[in-house]
Amino acid sequence: MQIDTDVIIRALRRVKPAVAAIEGITERKISVITYMEMVQGGRNNQEIRQLKQYLSYYNFSVLPLTENIGHRALVYMEEYRPSTGLTVDDSLIAATAAENQLVLLTGNLKHYRAIRDLEIKPFRP
Repeated sequence: MQIDTDVIIRALRRVKPAVAAIEGITERKISVITYMEMVQGGRNNQEIRQLKQYLSYYNFSVLPLTENIGHRALVYMEEYRPSTGLTVDDSLIAATAAENQLVLLTGNLKHYRAIRDLEIKPFRP
């Protein structure tokens, strides 16, 4: 299962439903875009080290961008941006899940619900 940025942030803040959701998943994956968003949100090197330790402790796999993911994300932007406000980062996260045939665990349903070929598992804290 691919886990969206919002769920990981909540788990890092020790929000119990997020911690439980992540602990209940055996194969934890994130897009490299999710990883980059979390690094961008880090206030200092210590927070970035803590993030890396957390991802390592829970055996997260970081999924790279590929040409197919880039192409699919562009298609998503062309199709969904005008009506939904889809952002580049969310289109890349969605395309990563779709290309890898993974379910995306997210609390940001409005970001992704319009994308027809993306399977979403709603997270509700």
